Amino acid sequence: MQRAAHSGESSNHTKRGGAGRFFIRGLGVVLPSVLTLWLLATAFRFIDTNIAGPINAGIRLGISATAGSAHQFVPTDEQVVEDQARAQRLRLDPSREAAVRRCVASNVDAWWEAHWYLDLAGLFLAIAAVYVLGRLVGGYLGRTLLSAFEAAILALPGIRSVYPALKQVVEFLFGSENKNLNFNRVVMIEYPRPGLWQLGLVTGDAIPEIRAACGDSVTVFVPNSPAPFSGWTVTVPRGDVREIPISVDEALRYLVSAGVVVPGDKQPVSKQFPGPSPDRAMVD
Repeated sequence: MQRAAHSGESSNHTKRGGAGRFFIRGLGVVLPSVLTLWLLATAFRFIDTNIAGPINAGIRLGISATAGSAHQFVPTDEQVVEDQARAQRLRLDPSREAAVRRCVASNVDAWWEAHWYLDLAGLFLAIAAVYVLGRLVGGYLGRTLLSAFEAAILALPGIRSVYPALKQVVEFLFGSENKNLNFNRVVMIEYPRPGLWQLGLVTGDAIPEIRAACGDSVTVFVPNSPAPFSGWTVTVPRGDVREIPISVDEALRYLVSAGVVVPGDKQPVSKQFPGPSPDRAMVD
């Protein structure tokens, strides 16, 4: 009887353990897709609210200012009278000219909302503006204008302490023709102590002051896992850096997955860790 009860308890424990494994396996299948969709939706909402939204508002304002005589936007006398009454309650300009302008703007907004696809105009214009800006900056005139703009920005107190750091981060992530950031080198360094190897990304040679104090060395960015865009910047002697033949994308996927997604097609061979020595087992 006791053996049967023990067998039943083991079976229930196995079922519960199997259910937990299946649930975790299901999370592993669902979470990448859900997180990807969440990131895309968040990026779209940010662009739509902070970039496309103001552009669309400017377009509607321009239509209201230039197309007030269009038949579909001309307000009726009832609309004008109602707007004048509301303006008096809100202590706005109750004149007929101001009421007509407000009614035209309201009619334009209603027309815009009735045609949902017009909201894409702001997004397309933002993409086109970024593209044109990129082409413009590639020429002499664009670089001159950019230098003048940055000089004006750096002259403002407060901003000059933030803008250079943000610019360096953007150039680090997206690359720059003016900066030689060797972000395509993946290396291994012994960090934070000898015997522990850490994956890192070489960002360039150390500055002259550091080389004068520490010898020939390079600057290595040590990413966190699973958030590789935060981490530490360390200076390592050039001879202690071991370059490995994997790409930055593979290294980032390896860090984000905490070592589950390995570079290449070969999976590492799992080996059992050695057990404690007999003396240690007796102590425990």
